[in-house]
Amino acid sequence: MSKTRTRKSDARQRIVETAERLFYAEGVRAVGIDRIIAEAEVAKMSLYNHFASKDDLIVAALAYREQKFDASFKKWMAKHVKAGHNRLEAFFAALKDWFKSSGFRGCMFINACAELADADHEGSKFSARHKERFHDMLKQTIAETAGEKTAEDVSPAIALLVEGAIISAVMEQSPKPADVAKAAALALVGRAKK
Repeated sequence: MSKTRTRKSDARQRIVETAERLFYAEGVRAVGIDRIIAEAEVAKMSLYNHFASKDDLIVAALAYREQKFDASFKKWMAKHVKAGHNRLEAFFAALKDWFKSSGFRGCMFINACAELADADHEGSKFSARHKERFHDMLKQTIAETAGEKTAEDVSPAIALLVEGAIISAVMEQSPKPADVAKAAALALVGRAKK
């Protein structure tokens, strides 16, 4: 690979990483392109060589966030499974780890949807698809712990518990909503298995 190509892809990655960090910390509407350019240390032309608009950059930042989040969440879950928790318990322990992580500001996908306020915006569509994938992962986790039928019956309600816990954790600045959601989820699973 040529040095020019490497520099171009490095610049793109810096732009995406900077946008993801700033959008998560401050919001997609609050952060302007000029700030991203300055903090990524790239030329304005470099940004526009990679992204036709801020909207395109928002989608790229969301995709990057999904990769980062999924990798972290899987790592946290694996740690808790290794410590002897079943997969559903590990899911909620990982959720709590996320809530306790440095700079936690809730779910970037929920935040982006609320800020964009347009269901047809590509960032909103990406966020909705992310939630579908996350809820599918949760459903699979429930199935591995309690069986397919139970997962089918309770996963929609448990997904709502998780989303509520995320929002409550931000508003309360506390990881405790993960414990509340876990207790309710385990009770739902227990009742469904009877």
